[in-house]
Amino acid sequence: MKTYVKSSPYFFSLIKRSFWLCTVLLMLFAALIPAPLQEPAKLAVVPNPVKSAWFLLWIQELVSYRVWLIYPVMLAGTLFAAMPWLIDRVPKRAVWFGPRHRLIAISFSILFVVMLLLTLVGLFFRGENWAFVMPF
Repeated sequence: MKTYVKSSPYFFSLIKRSFWLCTVLLMLFAALIPAPLQEPAKLAVVPNPVKSAWFLLWIQELVSYRVWLIYPVMLAGTLFAAMPWLIDRVPKRAVWFGPRHRLIAISFSILFVVMLLLTLVGLFFRGENWAFVMPF
């Protein structure tokens, strides 16, 4: 235990300072940068294409290829929910991409990159009638 540093005054003061810094920055950005809100929704006029929010856009992009591709998304959600039981409860030491958890870490990193790419394609490369367009 002599090689460990106590977390009480050191770590928590760092967390508290970073919390307040992030809160102040977020409030400053919210005051200075206008939110890209659209006009109120009209049922008679639907924009083309109707895109999901950015955090769900990758699912919309995936389902635009094949409808059954929602099932791997549901499986990935189940795996995320089961993550505490997939890895050890009390690790001996924390190691990024350690040998015992390398498969899980690489799988979820690949899943993250795929989600990010699908979001970018749906956000920037989809135009009218969900056709591919060049963003520039």
